[in-house]
Amino acid sequence: MPPKKRAIRSYVLRTGRMTAGQQQAYDQGWQRWGLQHGDGPLNPQQTFGRPGPLVLEIGFGMGQSLLAMAQAAPASNFIGIEVHTPGVGKLIQGMQEQAVDNIRIYRHDAVEVLHDCIAEQSLDTVQIFFPDPWHKRKHQKRRLIQLAFVEQLRTRLKPGGLLHLATDWEDYASQMMAVLGVAEGYENSWGEGQYATRPDSRPLTKFEKRGERLGHGVWDLMFTRV
Repeated sequence: MPPKKRAIRSYVLRTGRMTAGQQQAYDQGWQRWGLQHGDGPLNPQQTFGRPGPLVLEIGFGMGQSLLAMAQAAPASNFIGIEVHTPGVGKLIQGMQEQAVDNIRIYRHDAVEVLHDCIAEQSLDTVQIFFPDPWHKRKHQKRRLIQLAFVEQLRTRLKPGGLLHLATDWEDYASQMMAVLGVAEGYENSWGEGQYATRPDSRPLTKFEKRGERLGHGVWDLMFTRV
């Protein structure tokens, strides 16, 4: 049964254009590394040509963290979802320059990809770093981390799989903690109500380093599917 049409999305398609270098990388690399939502259920073994832990990153932005994590874990297979084409082009450009081949990319809505393409109990890790905070109260219904969404994620995680979130908006961190605190099938890896210390596996972004210098907080949440 197809998912119901959603009136509210967690993103707005911006009008930014790819640079010439990003466009060239996209044109050269999309056929190899791009995945199509319309192709239906994903077969990771076939897609990557090998077994391995399967990591999904939703909303990878310009792809710096995803690229670094894939380089640091060459035995793992990474799937990135991002709707903004400059970010997709930038990631592919980095993959070409760094000879990284363990990432595949969807340029499509994450909820639809999860529903139509990702098998139940197939993911070892889901990571969502710095999703749009939609800080105006009237827009907070657009926030990605809502109960229905994390319950959908749980069905795609293997038992023992990890959901790792990070945000630099304190009230969004509180909402994330509240949502995951009532969602069935999750256990806080750091103890009830506790935020996680950033693991070495999550790279510091330039934006985050600047925020640290200015005294801004960042909140990591790590929950295990039980």
